[in-house]
Amino acid sequence: MDPAKKPLVSNTGAWAMNIVSSVGIIMANKQLMSSGGYGFCFATTLTGFHFAITGLVGMISNKTGYSTSKQVPFWELLWFSAVANLSITGMNFSLMLNTVGLYQISKLSIIPVVCLMEWMLHGKTFSSRVITSVLTVAFGVGVCTVTDVDINGKGFLCACVAVVCTSLQQITIGSLQKKYNIGSFDLLSKTAPIQAASLLIVGPFADYYMNKRSLLDYQFTCGAIFFILLSCSLAVFCNMSQYLCIGRFSAVSFQVLGHMKTVCVLVLGWVLFDSVLTTKNIIGMALAVVGMITYSWAVEADKLKPTKAAPLLPLKADIQAEEETMRLLKGLLKGAEPGQTKS
Repeated sequence: MDPAKKPLVSNTGAWAMNIVSSVGIIMANKQLMSSGGYGFCFATTLTGFHFAITGLVGMISNKTGYSTSKQVPFWELLWFSAVANLSITGMNFSLMLNTVGLYQISKLSIIPVVCLMEWMLHGKTFSSRVITSVLTVAFGVGVCTVTDVDINGKGFLCACVAVVCTSLQQITIGSLQKKYNIGSFDLLSKTAPIQAASLLIVGPFADYYMNKRSLLDYQFTCGAIFFILLSCSLAVFCNMSQYLCIGRFSAVSFQVLGHMKTVCVLVLGWVLFDSVLTTKNIIGMALAVVGMITYSWAVEADKLKPTKAAPLLPLKADIQAEEETMRLLKGLLKGAEPGQTKS
């Protein structure tokens, strides 16, 4: 394959993995957590399960040689894990205390907050066409998802914490990868056990506060266990692809193109769960897609603007990340073969 095309193919694969795994985990969690499904309403604890399985896969991968481990100061891993956990719990509490409309607005506000933090921390600037396309995406997704908006003090505070921590988490992923020249899955393998331990300790109490239900009282059926395992399996690919995407692109790009998942969820909800798809939803989705296409064009145009030099070859870090991901996926698929069943 032409060396200039390799990054494009691997970047597309990373985005596709993230979108498919993210949409898949949302569909699995909807069945697992909804009252019409298995009623497993322990979101924070479930996230702890996700990171526990991800950490286990990372440990096995390192032991078997599918990935390599580099040194990162423990205090930086601890700080990052604390920010990431605050992002998760903040989003959960925001969803519980706020209306769906305010919750969606808080998620949309992550994009401008990321842009602001990138400018403050790294001095990064954005062209007018990039800003216009970002606003188009946000407006389109807002038309799709935002309904009623009712603000209360506690809910607004939780939403602010969630937005700031989520933005800081996504910026820090890319910064740590560049600072220590560490692969995406290697970084995830180091942070996942810390996040799992803290979430599994705090999670049951946070979930009890949100739902007034104890995890010890939940009746685990075969169906519920199956969907928990499915959710955890998808979470491995979702977490890995998130780190891989942010390491290759930027936190802003990840947020903008990540809204494609919102569009996919709306469409699949209409197809699989008989959700209502209104004219307003369709117009909003169309605007969001146009904004995403415009954003991609604007970013590429900005890259070509300073110079029209020969196409850049893939960086060493990109090649390392791609090789690491391919080794890991081969290991996962090879490990999955004995458990396959015939239909």
